[in-house]
Amino acid sequence: MVVDLFAGAGGLSLGFEMAGFDVVAAVEYDPVHAATHAYNFPNAPVICRDVRRVEALDLLAAAQEGWKAHNPEGEWDGVIDVVVGGPSCQGFSSMGKQDVDDDRNELVSEFVRLVEGLSPRAFVMENVPGILAPQFASLVDDAIRRFVAAGYTLRDHSQPLDATEYGVPQRRKRVFIVGVAPGYELVPIAKTGSEVVTVADALIGLPSLSGRTRSDGELLEMNREQSARYSESLTTPYLQTLTDMAPARLGETDGVLSGYLVTAHSAESARRFALVPQGGTDQVSRLWRLDEHRPSRTLRAGTGSERGSFSAARPLHPSEPRVITVREAARLHSFPDWFRFHGTNWHAHRQIGNAVPPLLAKAVAESVRSSLGEQFVLRTCTEMNAERDERLLVMTSSEAKLYFEAGDDDIPAKRNRVRHATAPLLATPMVDPVDAGIVLNRTPISTSLGMAVSAQL
Repeated sequence: MVVDLFAGAGGLSLGFEMAGFDVVAAVEYDPVHAATHAYNFPNAPVICRDVRRVEALDLLAAAQEGWKAHNPEGEWDGVIDVVVGGPSCQGFSSMGKQDVDDDRNELVSEFVRLVEGLSPRAFVMENVPGILAPQFASLVDDAIRRFVAAGYTLRDHSQPLDATEYGVPQRRKRVFIVGVAPGYELVPIAKTGSEVVTVADALIGLPSLSGRTRSDGELLEMNREQSARYSESLTTPYLQTLTDMAPARLGETDGVLSGYLVTAHSAESARRFALVPQGGTDQVSRLWRLDEHRPSRTLRAGTGSERGSFSAARPLHPSEPRVITVREAARLHSFPDWFRFHGTNWHAHRQIGNAVPPLLAKAVAESVRSSLGEQFVLRTCTEMNAERDERLLVMTSSEAKLYFEAGDDDIPAKRNRVRHATAPLLATPMVDPVDAGIVLNRTPISTSLGMAVSAQL
């Protein structure tokens, strides 16, 4: 059983689920992300709260509730197998200021605190390579010292893992600090050993956006021809891998694909985009086009409302004059097609960009499972037919806050944005679409989009 701190939409959760663990509880302080996690993992209670306000006893209570959801006839022994989480990485990221005084850096210590309080059999802490920079050495060294003092044996984390070596069609490097309790022996994290997965491998079988408009919403009901091509594509190696991750969930697509909300571009933008070669960059918007023969560059997340609500640039589709859809981004991140994201482009792309690629997480999880030396039973995927509330995918932040009964101190406070003329890739708030092709979508989805989604269910 796994407890996921800093859970987001659930990249780490999904990877560990697919490796055979039951995800029994999660912590996520952004209400919209918490709602998305609750939808995709209905048997895992979500504590919607700043982790600094979470105690070990809170997690044990949530884990017991989640354990009972997975094992209604059993009795829990009170032991958590693995605590996982990726403390906020923006303070460490080379794309940011790498500020040693960024208050988000202290979340690493909060992760350590909860591991100390819960005493799981193992833990996995994930972050960006920037955390290994010299200015953060004292922070990381302190965390390592405390893990060792608590009795854990740690793997060497000096070399970041490259997601492309674990079957992910995206160049993305991450640091994993993994520890096991006394009595267990660390097992290396195995690479796939197969050929690199390309953008073309990832996007095969997905219908084009031809003829769709924003009023069609984010769900696409495939016609007979589209369904035939889609079904045939599922036998290709990459998609077969994603299918094998959770065969019991395959039927959840049922001829309907999510993440198809259109990003509208002006005729002039579309004309320019059509001229950009694969691997090239549009000189006006600075958007780059995917090269179908290579893995994607790293997909970025942008920032949350507490950091100004900036939207990250999305790449251009390799053959169409537009930015990629949420579903296409999810494919590049190794999320299976049944996995749902929030109904707006801004929230959904941010959820994907912040997530650990599930296939990378799965490789780490399989190493942990082997380290623990136990035969875990894959129960979760067969129990996911539990009724789920579609409203979780269309809630505004305020609505999700009420849903989780979160207080003002539990969730991120919005911060007004400061516009900078030197930041060409930042979108304007409440403008969707924008001529540059970068969308920051914060339309009140409980009205317009919510109606569009409900009409197609």
